Amino acid sequence: MSDEERHPDDVQQHLREVQELLSRQKLVEDLVFRQDMPRHDLVEDLVHRQHIAELQNRLDELHPADIAYILEALPLEDRLFLWNLVKAERDGEILLEVSDAVRESLIETMDPEELKAAAESLDADELADLAPDLPPEVIQDVFQSLDTEGREQLRAAMSYPEDTVGSLMDFDMVTVREDVTLEVVLRYLRRFEELPDHTDKLFVVDREDHLQGILTLEQLLINDPEKQVGDVMRTETVISFEPDDDADDAAQAFERYDLVSAPVIDSEKRVIGRLTVADVVDYIREESEQEILSNAGLREEEDIFASVWDSVKNRWAWLAINMVTAIVASRVIGAFEDSIEKLVALAALMPIVAGIGGNSGNQTITMIVRAIAMGQVEQSAMKRLIRKEMGVALINGVMWGGFLGAMAWWLYGSWQLGLVMTSAMTLNLLLAASAGVLIPMIRSRLGRDPALGGSVMITGLTDSGGFFIFLGLATIFLL
Repeated sequence: MSDEERHPDDVQQHLREVQELLSRQKLVEDLVFRQDMPRHDLVEDLVHRQHIAELQNRLDELHPADIAYILEALPLEDRLFLWNLVKAERDGEILLEVSDAVRESLIETMDPEELKAAAESLDADELADLAPDLPPEVIQDVFQSLDTEGREQLRAAMSYPEDTVGSLMDFDMVTVREDVTLEVVLRYLRRFEELPDHTDKLFVVDREDHLQGILTLEQLLINDPEKQVGDVMRTETVISFEPDDDADDAAQAFERYDLVSAPVIDSEKRVIGRLTVADVVDYIREESEQEILSNAGLREEEDIFASVWDSVKNRWAWLAINMVTAIVASRVIGAFEDSIEKLVALAALMPIVAGIGGNSGNQTITMIVRAIAMGQVEQSAMKRLIRKEMGVALINGVMWGGFLGAMAWWLYGSWQLGLVMTSAMTLNLLLAASAGVLIPMIRSRLGRDPALGGSVMITGLTDSGGFFIFLGLATIFLL
């Protein structure tokens, strides 16, 4: 491949290159293995070492996030082979980047000493993210190896529930005092080998670490070095968070105010950490992925190359529920077998009523789940939302139901069938609209994930309801 065709920042390109190297290695080693030649074992060993060195050099050039992506995209055998080629000092960073399911497969291959070394290379907040997947004895050994400050930070990071600011914050930050000059601050910063990632402001604190204000890097650079920090720092509209604050609320604040970083303070306004845009982006991505999985009824993220049994365990619960709803729908149809035998057109038309109802319900439930996630909907708004969505369903039902009714009249020569089609479509869309609001709102009120299994439940309801409404109306008015 020519240099012009290379795209070093394209993770897909990196993946293709690694897959190519793996394929070439298997092919060449297989050919060497089949050859009958002098010093066969030596030649085979040299070829193997050459390919190993080439793969290691390629991995050394890649960012940990790119390596994580590649590992997730490889079958288990290739993944573990590649994982063994990664430098030990990079293990911790890569374990943080891979998905939970893939991380589990990698950790299973590592001995306690390797896991301990990987964990010790991480900061306290990063270690807290990895800790739930590590064996207890490894965590205990790592905890004992930390200094007093590290232990306190790790204990604090692990004490906060998921989906709170405390579980996302990091402890790597720069604080300064308000009674020093900007020149002193600049000299202080030059002592760092590098600033913490996403440092756009310094936190101004007193001797007890109480937050006094913030000093942006812009203010630091454009003002006279002889000025004191207290003269140029910002004290108005300083956005800060407490560790127990909801992570969703913090993510919305970062989006609304275009934040890069923000201080995290305790109840006494002492700065205990900071939240960065990188933490927030990771959280939003994970929440988005979880919502997609929840809508499909999946309990957790799944390794696409996981064993058959692991995948079955992840998927069976909502498939069982879906089976029950399908049986209910089939029994609804069975109850109207005589009607269908007398008017075969019903069999051709009833899937349309159920299908459009399911699509409409999924549109509604997606909008409501999104609004709940963004904090735009309170429980008190349920009635208003139902009225609004039912208004939308009524208009769509009359408009599209009328169109389908006219089509049924034209196809089967019965205006009565067209009227039943229009009525059934409208009623099923009204059912879908009310269910699309009630299902996520009620789950949210009960403290459950409003997105979990939403599409499965709404589809089951609109299928059974649509069949019952359409066939019931047809039985009453046509037969």
